[in-house]
Amino acid sequence: MNGEMSLIALVMGASWVVKLVLLILLAASVMSWIVIFEKSKLFSRADAEADGFEERFWSGTDLTSLYESVADTGSTGMECMFETGFREFSRLSQRAGVDPQVRVEGARRGMRVAMTRELDRLESQLPFLATVGSTSPYVGLFGTVWGIMNSFRALGNVNQATLAMVAPGIAEALIATAMGLFAAIPAVVAYNQLITRDERIAVRYETFVEEFAAILQRQAYLAD
Repeated sequence: MNGEMSLIALVMGASWVVKLVLLILLAASVMSWIVIFEKSKLFSRADAEADGFEERFWSGTDLTSLYESVADTGSTGMECMFETGFREFSRLSQRAGVDPQVRVEGARRGMRVAMTRELDRLESQLPFLATVGSTSPYVGLFGTVWGIMNSFRALGNVNQATLAMVAPGIAEALIATAMGLFAAIPAVVAYNQLITRDERIAVRYETFVEEFAAILQRQAYLAD
């Protein structure tokens, strides 16, 4: 390309509307990459924490000792669900005349509330990726349409139109479409992958809640 058709020259020579569209798309792309990296690390940490806790939980450690070790630290993920369920179960067990099933259901409800909070924490900002992925191509298309419209409007002031006259305007307009795809494609791919990871860990949390509730149920009936 010559100097007039270089990418920087096309962007600098674009109309203010196209420049605004490119700026919005650039900001959306940068923010989406920040979300992608942060959420990827968060899900990896959640998986690692769940692996470590399940290894301790199923190693035969006394539940009271495990609860005391978890309660001393700021628990998250599966640890938080265990702490909430065991605390609620112990609280109800200290009351006289409470039916064992009531104790188990109370612990299960507490664990489900904790699970919902944990999943909300994992899923936060994922809708932003979905929004960027679904709207960026249309925002870029708006910039393209606007740029092409200006190019053809300029042709009305000349007697003879040539390709060289409209090529720069069309090229700068198409940059907006390319920028829209540049912002949208990574956001869509990352959103689908992160949602899949979220669904897997949600199943993992759900399984743990039911398994722990079954253990508490056995303890409740044995204690009575």
